[in-house]
Order: sequence, then structure tokens, then C-alpha cells
Amino acid sequence: MRLFRTAVSALGGLLLAVSLPAVTASASSGEFHWRGPGGKPYFITNPPDNKCLALEQEARQAENQTKGVAVVYADKGCKGAEHRLGHGQKAPAKFLFKSVRFGGH
Repeated sequence: MRLFRTAVSALGGLLLAVSLPAVTASASSGEFHWRGPGGKPYFITNPPDNKCLALEQEARQAENQTKGVAVVYADKGCKGAEHRLGHGQKAPAKFLFKSVRFGGH
């Protein structure tokens, strides 16, 4: 039950910056993890490729466990300082990010 609540919270904390169709043509398989307010863990599974996803709340400690590349950005709209994360890589612990884009396999 806790895993379900965490997944629901993760989806609730993530705002898509663009509208997504009901079926996404391509997605980065795997999970993307981060920490939100109070250090609470969040994740998204199989995020869509080539879409800028904006977070509505504090986000830090990004960890890319997808098979593709994730780029986290300091500002919304996938702008500002960025960190490119390959599979298994983590952003610097103190880097706060407001958006992320997944780049495929």
C-alpha cells in the first residue's frame, strides 16, 4: 500500500509541461527518482521521450535508472543550468531542478 501511495504522490507532484496523447509513441524504460520537500522520495516509471516535464515542487537528488538519458534543468521549460544523466547516474546532491527531459535509448 505504501508503494502505491508513493507512486500516486509521484504522479501528483509531476506536472506535464505539454499535453501528452493517451498513448506515447516512445518512452524511456525504467525509473527516474528524485527527492521532494522534506526529503520525500518520488519516482516516475517509463517517462515519455522528448517531452519537457515540469515539477511543481522542490526537486533534488535526481537519479536516472531509465535505459536512456535524462537531463535535469534548474528552471522550468527545460532551461537554465543542466545536468545530463546517463543510466545509473545521479545529479549533484545540492542541485535543485524544476524540469526534466528524457532523450531516448
